[in-house]
Parts: sequence; C-alpha cells; structure tokens
Amino acid sequence: MGESDALRTHLVRALDWEEAHVGFDKALDGIPPEKRGARAAGFDHSPWQLLEHMRLAQDDILDFCVNAHYEHTLNWPDDYWPNDPTPPSDSAWTDSIASYKRGLEELKRLARDVDDLTARVPTGKATQTYLRAILLVVDHTAYHVGQLVAVRRALGIWS
Repeated sequence: MGESDALRTHLVRALDWEEAHVGFDKALDGIPPEKRGARAAGFDHSPWQLLEHMRLAQDDILDFCVNAHYEHTLNWPDDYWPNDPTPPSDSAWTDSIASYKRGLEELKRLARDVDDLTARVPTGKATQTYLRAILLVVDHTAYHVGQLVAVRRALGIWS
C-alpha cells in the first residue's frame, strides 16, 4: 500500500471512527423522542439542533467539494442551526440521521477517489483543499458529538 493509499484509508476511518471517543451513532442511539428537543441547563442547543447542525455543515462542505458550480449562499450562523430546539416530526429526526450518513458515505468516496487530496477544491481559495475539507468534517463532527454526549449527560439520558 502506497503512502497515498494509507492516507486515504486513514481518512475514511477517521470520518466515523470511535477509537478515541464516542462516535456519531452511539451519541444518538436511544435518545427518547421527548428529549430530542430538550435543552439542558447551561447548554445552548438541544440534541435535535446539534444533529441538524452537523448534517447541515457536512452537506455544505460536501457540496463545496463536489459541485463545480458551488456558491456559498448560507449565512452564519442562522442557516446552519435550526431555530426550533424540537424536531418538527419523528421522521425529521430519522431523515436527518439518514441524510448525515449518506453525506458521510459520499465524503468517504471522495477521500478514496479524488485524484489529488491536496488539490484546491475548484470553487475554493488557495488553501481550501479536499484534504482540508475532509479534516474539517472530522474535526467538526467530533466536537459536536462531544457536545451531544455532554447534553445527554446533563439531561440524564446517557449511560
């Protein structure tokens, strides 16, 4: 296996590993529907808001990487966080999880298949490479998964 192949394999694993911390699936598993919109004392976001934020940010980064006509039209922070702490329906919750997982699989495909990970994303600035985008998703997701676990602990729904 060449150096590039080893890096690609590592990136794919890093997108959803659980070696150093809880992963996405475990952090969301078993949250009762009545707690998905709950805000714990001292926390700014509910489990729903954290889930949806991770999905929205990942979708935007993925679109940035694969859409040759990408234009950054989302406004920070309003378009990256749902206003309502409660999911509009049970299906919104499950659809958000499914959408996040589909995007994650697309990012893994990108990590495996893009010709040059260090190349600039076509619509990006000089330092905005595919590698940077993938690492940004890894870092961003790990941060918010940690927040999700902390919120669950504060809500008494973490074991």
